[in-house]
Amino acid sequence: MEQTARFRIPVDAEVELRILEMWDVDELFQLIDRNRAHLRQWLPWVDYETSVEDSRNFVQRSLQHYLDNESFSMGIRYQGRLAGVIGYHTINWTSRRVEIGYWLGAEFQGKGLMTKACSAMADYAFARLTLNRVEIHCATDNLRSRAIPERLGFTREGTLRESEWLYDHFVDLIVYSMLAREWQKRDS
Repeated sequence: MEQTARFRIPVDAEVELRILEMWDVDELFQLIDRNRAHLRQWLPWVDYETSVEDSRNFVQRSLQHYLDNESFSMGIRYQGRLAGVIGYHTINWTSRRVEIGYWLGAEFQGKGLMTKACSAMADYAFARLTLNRVEIHCATDNLRSRAIPERLGFTREGTLRESEWLYDHFVDLIVYSMLAREWQKRDS
């Protein structure tokens, strides 16, 4: 019997976003472990996520952040399988803004999943949380990641030089943003 997540965002017939729960831990670790080399190109945490216990700790922290109304991490489910993770980094309630972060297993790329997931997360931020600004930060050389905010009509604001340490070097990050009024115009 499938567990019922306490929070989910339906996307379409094949894709849904579900808050990461403790029953996702093994599947999450397996996805990370299968995609270690793929994810390591752009994500600075992969070398520190080396056991099921590390994934359990991540999910526990994520659930606590969700319960504290600070942020949340959602599993991207494609045809019932965990395909990746998308989430809000710390929500700035005072300034009504948030940054979306995401990753996808290599075997799930090229299906439009992340574009759909980011669109759903932006919708939720503007419509349900009444935030004013959503940001996405991407490494300058990560063209697949950059294509998502560009496809969704986010504005490229600039580059944060040497903003993230990636194992043995710094990478520049491009900042993309969308404002609530721009998102509403996009849909009309």
